[in-house]
Amino acid sequence: MSQKNIALSKTNLIICGVAVLIIILGFLLMTGPSTSFENGFEQDIFSARRIKLAPIVCLIGFVLMVFGILYPSKDKVVKEVKAEKQ
Repeated sequence: MSQKNIALSKTNLIICGVAVLIIILGFLLMTGPSTSFENGFEQDIFSARRIKLAPIVCLIGFVLMVFGILYPSKDKVVKEVKAEKQ
């Protein structure tokens, strides 16, 4: 498969891969024991890690994903500029 058929460059794919890992980390931070009626009420459901930290980490991952998709490839920009000059 040639480079012309790929919409995103290698840099874009690396940024998107890091963003996916950050999003997965955010969802893992949200996990924990659930509230069950057998053991009584579990206070850990309201911990700062699950309510504040995890959503912020996921948001950073989603913003980084958008940035990774929209990041301009320097190779494509140089080729477009050369094509316009000719």
